[in-house]
Amino acid sequence: MLAAVIYSVALFSAAALGASLADIDHVVLFMQENRAFDHYFGKLYGVRGFADPNVQVNADGRSSFYQQVNASLSNDTDILLPWYINAQGGEYVNGTQCMDAGSNGFGSNHAALGNGSNDLWALLNTPQSLAYFRREDIPIQYAITDGWTVADMYQQGVVASTNPNRVLWQSGSINIPGGNVNSTQGPVLDNNGTPGCDTLSLENYLTGKNVQTYQNVSCYPYDWKTVPEYLQELNVTWWVYQAYDNFGDNGLTSFDRYIWDSSNTVNDTVNDLVVRGMTMDWTGAGAWSGGLDHFKADAAAGTLPAVSWIIGPAELSEHPPYTPRQGAWLQKEVINAVQRSPKYNKTILLVSFDETGGWADHVIPFHSPEGTPGEWINNPFTNTSTFAGPGFRVPFYAISPYSRGGNVFTEPADHTSQILFVEKFLAAKGINFKSAEINTWRREHMSDLTAMFDFSTADSSFYTLPEGEAPYQDALTGLLYGAEFCESKYEGFINAEVPYGKQNATAELSVEAGFRPVRGSITEGRYLVLESASLALMDSNGALAVSSPRTQKETDPTQRWVVHAIDSTVASATVFKLATSAGQYITSDLGLTSVSSAATWNITHIAATVGTYWVQETSSSLYLTLTAGKPVLGNNPAPFKIYSVTF
Repeated sequence: MLAAVIYSVALFSAAALGASLADIDHVVLFMQENRAFDHYFGKLYGVRGFADPNVQVNADGRSSFYQQVNASLSNDTDILLPWYINAQGGEYVNGTQCMDAGSNGFGSNHAALGNGSNDLWALLNTPQSLAYFRREDIPIQYAITDGWTVADMYQQGVVASTNPNRVLWQSGSINIPGGNVNSTQGPVLDNNGTPGCDTLSLENYLTGKNVQTYQNVSCYPYDWKTVPEYLQELNVTWWVYQAYDNFGDNGLTSFDRYIWDSSNTVNDTVNDLVVRGMTMDWTGAGAWSGGLDHFKADAAAGTLPAVSWIIGPAELSEHPPYTPRQGAWLQKEVINAVQRSPKYNKTILLVSFDETGGWADHVIPFHSPEGTPGEWINNPFTNTSTFAGPGFRVPFYAISPYSRGGNVFTEPADHTSQILFVEKFLAAKGINFKSAEINTWRREHMSDLTAMFDFSTADSSFYTLPEGEAPYQDALTGLLYGAEFCESKYEGFINAEVPYGKQNATAELSVEAGFRPVRGSITEGRYLVLESASLALMDSNGALAVSSPRTQKETDPTQRWVVHAIDSTVASATVFKLATSAGQYITSDLGLTSVSSAATWNITHIAATVGTYWVQETSSSLYLTLTAGKPVLGNNPAPFKIYSVTF
């Protein structure tokens, strides 16, 4: 009965505001380039970063933060931790903005992952892969996470380079054999843009040579159905905002139906798919700004299409050597255009990155079981079967009045999740769109992102982002030259010194102190605070108790809890063991003991009230409730708020 009351209250609140997913009119999908989650946000407060309490510990007793090093790299140490890219200070603070990492290719990134140990980045990709930024280096990106909702389990769709990930983003598939696509083209594993099939090669960074090749992949052009084709058939408005200098980042250019030639004309009229998907806008400000100016004009007029994609110019893409500061300017322009739109309260902007660009991430990619149709493929470099994706984590955040508040979204997601969200968005409007190309496993395990948004609470106030670095633009040609400026001005200060044998683990793996409200289904990787009925669950000298919630939730070590998943192969798993940060586990009679006597707990996210959870002991089916005296188990579920804390 209580559950029904909570659900009814949630529905009433949303109805009172007049807001639901059905009230959204515009979904904007904006993808940047080649940055990993740890590389940008390993230090960020309240997320699964360098303070991860569930980090994998390998057979050598070291966690995956400790990357293997041998004499080919250094004689000073046998490990390399993530390292601060600007530790040397001086002009490195500016020069490292255009520093490159390693390879983003299929072979090198699977090699870095090893056999699941995820500790071969320095040896089999590059030592530079482990470098990371802090808030002072990328203040706009950090401020975006403070203002809205950041996802810390969003993964690249394919363990590969740009084009495979962008093809997946705009079509739902890269055509791995056994999947939902019936085509001889593909599988898309690299950036081939020449008619015919390509050859993959693995560059061995120890010798500088290509050591093995893989024939007949990325057989271009591709011929399966893309998301815009579905939208076109359903009379759903859509557009791809792009300028001439779009870095080849529009995945639709890889498909035969978007090639601008006589085969795609009808009665001498260019196919509408080509017009909407391929048009490159030019303005007087230069080729790079046309798509942005077009987007800003439509946002200001409230005339954005129902679904749109933004393809930024190369120089502002954040793809090394193109700098995070220049890319931050573009992110801010897009976000502010949405905020200033008269239809901001009817718009959702999703900002993502296509892949890691060879930068490292410590989280083992959540992926399908071996042999899953359409997901597993032979790795030619090892002659073993491996998953094509999802891959390592990349930055991702949602901008809207319904995602404000500096939240963290914890559900596993990848580029197909954006398509699943568009499906949910259109379904809420009575339009039946389902991408048949998305494989069954991803549809079942990747988030549809809806839990990022709380439509019962809206904050449409303008959120002011920090001032940033304006694009470097040639006054005569209008061409951008931010990367060229960086490489020229800071020559000699770009490639920061790898700190072999000079690292302090406490310093490198320290993070910002703070907390974020959790949205979405719980996953491992965070210290959590559990609050209910104006009380917080706590460990009182080895006994379970309650106390007053802290304003700064990260300040009290007695209120920190860690979840340990019972089945880590299921993305939507809700059953965990609950432990203190010291490793004492909650029992079925609400005591604290060793793991062998731990109870299991079903921690369920209540979809009707975003950010609210029930905590149920599985053997008795009783619910955890916090009372003024102590925690108890009862028949009625008590709503909990959960916060992710770092300290």
